[in-house]
Amino acid sequence: MTAIKTLLWSILVPGTVTILSPYLLLSSRFDLLRMHSSGFRLVGLIPILLGVAIYIWCACEFTFTGKGTPAPFDPPKKLVIKGPYQYVRNPMYVFVALALTGEAIFFGAPVLVLFAAIAVAVLHGWILVYEEPSLRHRFGESYERYCERVRRWTPRLRRRAGAATG
Repeated sequence: MTAIKTLLWSILVPGTVTILSPYLLLSSRFDLLRMHSSGFRLVGLIPILLGVAIYIWCACEFTFTGKGTPAPFDPPKKLVIKGPYQYVRNPMYVFVALALTGEAIFFGAPVLVLFAAIAVAVLHGWILVYEEPSLRHRFGESYERYCERVRRWTPRLRRRAGAATG
């Protein structure tokens, strides 16, 4: 049942942000600035596919490790720190940024770059106002330790053993 709820949420919310909204923007008057680039547009498939893979991995971790869904009203019962979550605290939102950026490249649509920037800004606000306080309340000290080890948006570059520090 949890897997079905995760699938439905994934179609409804991330699907709206990364598929329906770009489609509506590209089929509207906001798409007047479309740039036409030939072979370069295929480069856009790389971030799209990478983002989709990250999202699927995250959704599986939430469902099977965390015993919950990505939906705020049915969150994981356990703190998920495996998979992509060992590198960044918000890999699902990284998926959104990657997918939208890839779509902007693929379709040659500056409006999607603007939409991606707005989406990331809104998601960042959501993280600060709702998600992190909620996770601190629900998981306490274990979430605090996790935050000390893992950055919000970018992976921490690990130093090699024996590397000089300066």
